[in-house]
This record gives sequence, structure tokens and C-alpha cells, in this order.
Amino acid sequence: MSMKDKLDNKSQEMTGKAKEATGRATDDERLEAEGRTDQMGADLKQAAEKVKDVFKH
Repeated sequence: MSMKDKLDNKSQEMTGKAKEATGRATDDERLEAEGRTDQMGADLKQAAEKVKDVFKH
């Protein structure tokens, strides 16, 4: 996994956490769900990159 990919995934994960926390604090269920979705997307990308790394080596 390249450093750029790692940073992009971490950025998406942190954005998702911030959205989820903001949604929870403001009682905005849509924003909270959007934050969880962003985090899941980042997790899936990280898993896919790890699988690619395994097959490279």
C-alpha cells in the first residue's frame, strides 16, 4: 500500500468519525449514518490494499 493510499484512507476514516460525532451531537441521524458509511468505505479500501500487498510479496 502506498503512503498516499494510506493517507487517503486515514483521511476518509477521520472525516467519517468527525461526521458521526457531529451527527450524534446535533441529533442528525443522516449525518451520523453518513459518517459510519465513510468509515466503512475506508476500512474496505484498507483491506483491499492489504490483500494486494500480500500478493505482491
